[in-house]
Amino acid sequence: MRILFAGSPAIAVPSLEAVASMSGEGFTLAGLLTKADSPKGRSGKPEPTECAAAAAALSIPALKPEKLDSIARGQVDALNADLLVSFAYGKIFGPKFLALFPKGGINIHPSLLPKYRGPTPIPAAIFNQETETGITIQRLAAEVDSGDILVQKTMSLNGRETTASLSDIMAKKAAEILPSALRGIASGNLRAKPQDHAAATYCAIFKKENGLINWNRGAEEIDAQIRAFDPWPLSWTTHGESRLFVLRAEALGAEALKSTEASQANAPALPGEVLGKDENKGILIQTGNGILAVSELRYQTKKAREWKDFLNGARNFMNARLGEQ
Repeated sequence: MRILFAGSPAIAVPSLEAVASMSGEGFTLAGLLTKADSPKGRSGKPEPTECAAAAAALSIPALKPEKLDSIARGQVDALNADLLVSFAYGKIFGPKFLALFPKGGINIHPSLLPKYRGPTPIPAAIFNQETETGITIQRLAAEVDSGDILVQKTMSLNGRETTASLSDIMAKKAAEILPSALRGIASGNLRAKPQDHAAATYCAIFKKENGLINWNRGAEEIDAQIRAFDPWPLSWTTHGESRLFVLRAEALGAEALKSTEASQANAPALPGEVLGKDENKGILIQTGNGILAVSELRYQTKKAREWKDFLNGARNFMNARLGEQ
């Protein structure tokens, strides 16, 4: 079976490589469909996607069309692929495009569909403090992420994952389950199960402004936001007129609070107020419900600092109220 792989970011690379490794089983990676090269870094020089770089290392041809128009369809048709395998490609496939593949198309989605259909299922699961998530391999359908489910793998969350760390885990898990799904499709033994569309939930693309920390929210909610928005768009607040990024933090429970300087405070603190520090946990900040211990942070134009180093260079930080200008 000839396969066209559609993918762009790093999370899809292990799955691309998994397909390439199946050449001895009668599977051929006919090519890669990926986003066009885009400017990156300070130089602004156009660079290929992570999948394109991996395909080059595998000597696999890569197609990088700006649009999936008739020209792109002609290029894809020339590859004579039987099946389309998509993982975070970044564009929607129309009916004319999908008609090029005799065995249709499948999509790898890092959530337990029908939950979190859409472009940001990994940060959404962390942001909403889910205790489990997973990976779904589904049939491509006209409506995004609505196709019948072929394979689904559940995994538990420990509450300390970031989008960066969970994406790495998802990338590896997807590559582990994809080969068996392809074998099942080739043999005709893999059965699909329709999704419960009434139970579907959706997630949207996050924007930079979504990273603003609302200190009136609870410490656990803010902690989840910080982890969900790592590495992008990052969570931030203000210290005076300076933007301050909070990179690592942890909500303190009642037992942990007993050993902190904050437990000695007499007057009630306001949300966003810097209370003090804990030698093991970091800088203590009052929230609308509980205390957040911040262990890594940086001003907008500065490097990230561990909390002790940060305090050495931060003037008037203790007892300040963050978020006020």
